[in-house]
Amino acid sequence: MNKSQQRGRAASRGAHGTDRYQARRAELIATGKKLFADTSYDALSMDDIARQAGVAKGLIYYYFTNKRGYYLAIIEDAVAELVERAGSTHDLPPVERVRRTVDGYLRYAQHHQAAYRTIVTGGVGFDAEVLAIRARVRARLLGTIARGAWGREEIPVLARTALTGWLSSVEGVTLDWIEEQELPRETVALLLVRGLGDTLRLIEEFEPGCPAPPRPPA
Repeated sequence: MNKSQQRGRAASRGAHGTDRYQARRAELIATGKKLFADTSYDALSMDDIARQAGVAKGLIYYYFTNKRGYYLAIIEDAVAELVERAGSTHDLPPVERVRRTVDGYLRYAQHHQAAYRTIVTGGVGFDAEVLAIRARVRARLLGTIARGAWGREEIPVLARTALTGWLSSVEGVTLDWIEEQELPRETVALLLVRGLGDTLRLIEEFEPGCPAPPRPPA
């Protein structure tokens, strides 16, 4: 690599940290969320994406390398928003924190259904990278629940396993709910919160060091 190429690569790396670069990238991700919400991954070509975004195709390659990179960036952004909504309750009492976490999770799924389905079902076919993103989401959400229940994220294996089972039920219930829309969000949230309470009490039986919070008043 000659000096001119080295300078160009360094300039490119530096440009990625600029406000303008990040703002343009965020605009393209926002456009992508809308596109993939209405059209399947395989049905969208890079030409379609560029036309819908009103940009040259090369610009998308510049920011995301290829269509897959663009798709994964959109998922990562959706994940960050989901986790942020679910975890923005650290200043509340534990019981209210759990309620708000579950409600924030459901609100996100309700208003970003395509992104939510992608996150929890693994993306396009059996996509190892999307599944890895899903695993990170689960770990963050489990950490939020454990911090709310016990004031720490490091928990015994049994507690983690039980909470993972509860989270799997949350995903199944949420997918069914956004598909059918037959119950109010508040009812679904109450169902999931009570299920979590039962799970925490079961954990306490096996792990006394992980006490369940008091039952909320009926």
